Amino acid sequence: MVKTLFTFLPYSQAIVRTCLNGVLVQERDILNVTSADLSYPTVQKPTDSQVSDLLFADKLVKNTKSNAIILVKDGKLLSSGTGQTSRVDALKQAIVKAQAFGFELKGSVMASDAFFPFPDCVEIASEVGVEAIIQPGGSIKDGLSIEKANESGIVMAMTGVRHFKH
Repeated sequence: MVKTLFTFLPYSQAIVRTCLNGVLVQERDILNVTSADLSYPTVQKPTDSQVSDLLFADKLVKNTKSNAIILVKDGKLLSSGTGQTSRVDALKQAIVKAQAFGFELKGSVMASDAFFPFPDCVEIASEVGVEAIIQPGGSIKDGLSIEKANESGIVMAMTGVRHFKH
């Protein structure tokens, strides 16, 4: 039987990474967001199809290296931007990858593993046709992203759950 890695975290729930002269111990993200967990701060509300795509995108983003952006449409992963120093860079990476494969982003949904500290990602997403966004919320500037989503006619769903994977 395996004991604990550290007294505060059972071994089965730990992700351990070595880094230079130390280690990073992170709790495994085992939470699955459901439709009951979502709140919609925007004027525009999602269709059933969008909710399904948003929840699928959230499952993908929780298992993607942070900073992460996922683009989904019709139950299919279109692209991901992953491991970037900023969410804007991750979104731009995802857009370039989707376009390189000829995927149509109009009507897609976007997931972010963490909140948007500024409305720039919402603006960029709207420019390529993203129609719904799922994110945890929790920024002191959430209002700016919500306002930009409302201006752009984008649905925003908030989970209250931040995913962060290293």
